[in-house]
Amino acid sequence: MKLKLASISIDLDEVPRYAAVHGLATPSAPSAHAVYDRCVPRLTAWLNDESIRATFFAIGEDLEREENCKTIATLHDAGHEIGNHSYHHHYDLTRRAAADILEEVERGAEAIEVACGKRPTGFRAPGYTVSDPLFGALEASGVEYDSSVFPCPSYYASKAVALAAIRVRGRKSASILDTPAVLRAPKEPYRVGRPYWRRGDGVLELPIGVTPLQLPYIGTSLVLGGEQIAERLTKQMLGRELINLELHGFDVADAAEDGLEALAPYRADLKRTAADKMRSLRTAIRLIREAGYELVTLDEAASRFRSQPSL
Repeated sequence: MKLKLASISIDLDEVPRYAAVHGLATPSAPSAHAVYDRCVPRLTAWLNDESIRATFFAIGEDLEREENCKTIATLHDAGHEIGNHSYHHHYDLTRRAAADILEEVERGAEAIEVACGKRPTGFRAPGYTVSDPLFGALEASGVEYDSSVFPCPSYYASKAVALAAIRVRGRKSASILDTPAVLRAPKEPYRVGRPYWRRGDGVLELPIGVTPLQLPYIGTSLVLGGEQIAERLTKQMLGRELINLELHGFDVADAAEDGLEALAPYRADLKRTAADKMRSLRTAIRLIREAGYELVTLDEAASRFRSQPSL
């Protein structure tokens, strides 16, 4: 029987990591904590209104802040899934030694377990960048599913251009570009092989959303494009067994309300208000529901796909 599932996942990359991507100085408090302190409440209010249980990918290091730790515990208690986004969120994680990669996976999982009392089952790599050694670490750590592979040519090209532009301006980005081989990976859930962009019998992969027109189906695209673009992109995704909509907490940031004016010249999405962004997300969910999709956490989606004999 063909599945018809949709999942909302939210990466909790805090504001200093966005500054690092653009080669900018780390912002000071309170704006440095805008994702946890301002964006998460907006998102949870929306999720509650929609009766959606989402998957939040937390960075272990961020849970050293007591307020963040309490937020994660509250999200878990409310029925949301907490996934592992590594411990330090090193953008160059895949370029590090195998032992260091495993440590990042393990420490991230341990920090989340301390915060909410449950070890995470899922993982998302920093910057969507993966490798065979990373998948080896996930298998060694007992991770049940990954949701990092992003085989989107248009996203890959735009990221390459953005990183080149930062270098031309004399700044150094913390981000890196993945191998173009990722573009050969399946766009539907699959078990990874070796190399990871081939099907095999390894960890279950739930790829980030890519439309049939090879456009990125992620929060940034929806909130940047507005309601009309959100509608067009969502309609392209209908018919998939899994609509995997990946957001970042920062996707609903508001430059004026959250004190992020210093980042606004470098971020087109900060030219839109949080209210405008939320309307785009509501449009997407309305269309997904009208098409008869069941909204589940990624952990639940992974469980359903593992039971499919054709996977």
